[in-house]
Amino acid sequence: MILELAEIHIHPGQQNEFDLAIVQGLKEVVSHSKGFCGYKVNKGIESPERYVLMIFWETLENHTVDFRESEAFSAWRTIVGPFFAAPPVVEHFTLLDKSI
Repeated sequence: MILELAEIHIHPGQQNEFDLAIVQGLKEVVSHSKGFCGYKVNKGIESPERYVLMIFWETLENHTVDFRESEAFSAWRTIVGPFFAAPPVVEHFTLLDKSI
């Protein structure tokens, strides 16, 4: 399993609208993508415009090819993109160890 980790910064004062938009985009668009395994989204306490999005994929290509090169990616960006103060920083990880 691959973890996609995205750090997202949104424009100040748009947290309530973005909270609804990101959940809508994840449930209505991303969750139907090939290889999608689940997600977690966290919002900052000290930095309320900062979000950390974790999406779990079966393979790296499920994210980088199957999703990113699909119409679903455009739909996702249409929903959440207007809120971005800067492009999200996205990295991928494999699991080394786990305690839960």
